[in-house]
Amino acid sequence: MRWLFEPRLTNEPFGDPGIYVDFRDERRALLFDVGDIAALPPRKLMRLSHVFVTHTHMDHFAGFDRLLAVILGRKPHLALFGGPDFIAHVEHKLRAYTWNVVYRYDELVLDVCEIRPDRRGQCARFSTRTNFVRESEMSFMLDGDVVHDEAAFRVRARFVDHDVPCLAYAIEEKAHVNVAKDRLDALGVSTGAWLRELKHAVLSGAPDASMIELRWRDRDGDHAMTRSVGELRHLILDVVRGQRIGYATDLRYTDDNVRTLAELFAGVDVLFIECVFLEEDAEHGARKNHLTATQAGTIARLAGAQAVQPFHFSPRYEGREAALIGELRAAWGGGAG
Repeated sequence: MRWLFEPRLTNEPFGDPGIYVDFRDERRALLFDVGDIAALPPRKLMRLSHVFVTHTHMDHFAGFDRLLAVILGRKPHLALFGGPDFIAHVEHKLRAYTWNVVYRYDELVLDVCEIRPDRRGQCARFSTRTNFVRESEMSFMLDGDVVHDEAAFRVRARFVDHDVPCLAYAIEEKAHVNVAKDRLDALGVSTGAWLRELKHAVLSGAPDASMIELRWRDRDGDHAMTRSVGELRHLILDVVRGQRIGYATDLRYTDDNVRTLAELFAGVDVLFIECVFLEEDAEHGARKNHLTATQAGTIARLAGAQAVQPFHFSPRYEGREAALIGELRAAWGGGAG
């Protein structure tokens, strides 16, 4: 099945944590944590629409400066989400620079939202037009644990304890639409952005009379036609459960944290989870507020994760990554991760 998302680690498992979630058939991506992002070329950073930060320790937030340098003057908008005081953290980053010539660039707007454990939140806007002075502040209350919601997907977040509040995230495709390739061929069209529009129309219950403009390119050149949703609906084979991805890093192994993650990640297709220490170093892990491989595997098993991708390995295990992975798999019991 061709899922909507293509998630991958931003660095190898010994590097800074983070996942880059690309959208298939769209020039768009999401980023979870923005530590060392040197491995992401500018073209990938330019695809970002939203950045979700777990907490603002350096290995999760130091890459903000590089991200800003790449998109400044080249991208009109970026949304960022984080935990308590996140707006102030972004503001201090922006105030560290002098913006007297920023007016020469096309406008960049940063919409920054912070979430508190009581589910209350606040958003603020920073724009190059005002030299990134904080403006347009707005308070809100979360609907459950949903921090971002669109027609095709949502992002959920819950707090875990890392001696500071830290957000764990779940990315959910609301439903997945399968398309009949042979029916596309019979219609004489190829895939394109129009197909995404059709999928959204079907999932949102758009009337059959709604019009879709089909544009595509093949070896014979560019083509275009207009058809109604009713005429195109036969291209859809079925609508099935969407893809679910979990991302958790930097947390203690406590009953509350385990319960929170087991609920948030129930049945995820792939779980990205920190795997910092071997169980033999569990006491050191507890002092550092990080998981062992056994603890990460246990959480994956309790959540019913279909696949597991460990990361955030401690440098003390350089050359011993197989031991970390083996310990995690033994506790998870789900096969190859």
